[in-house]
Amino acid sequence: MPANNTSRFVDVIDGDDPLWEAVLPVLGQLRIGITMTDVRAVLESQIGQRPTFTALMVEDRCAAVAGWRLMAKTDARLVLYVDDLVVDSTRRSAGFGAKMLAEMRRRAHYAGAAALDLDSGVQRFAAHRFYLTNRMAIISHHFRLDVPN
Repeated sequence: MPANNTSRFVDVIDGDDPLWEAVLPVLGQLRIGITMTDVRAVLESQIGQRPTFTALMVEDRCAAVAGWRLMAKTDARLVLYVDDLVVDSTRRSAGFGAKMLAEMRRRAHYAGAAALDLDSGVQRFAAHRFYLTNRMAIISHHFRLDVPN
């Protein structure tokens, strides 16, 4: 089903929002094993910048979801950073990813952000093709050092 005019963007910022019933299975396609307990922990955290989750709903089904936050950074000042961007696996290649990316860009512009940033796992070749096709540039390598508890 192509992206159409019956779709709408909905922000899901409360861990008790009933829309999570439709959104969590789609988010779980990217974040394997994520639970509502995990989502609530992030949304209720008093540490750091909490994300907003924006769902692209089509006929009351979640076609795509993005988890994002505004971040103050020294390299670009204000950035809209996308933590998660996933299209339901049954709806890929139908324009929903491009529609979600355009919405994230619109929100970045509206907020006065200088850039829209995201990281993508090195194994996600199809996602990389999508981002490059949508004029995103690879500007850095992301490094991680796990910190034992």
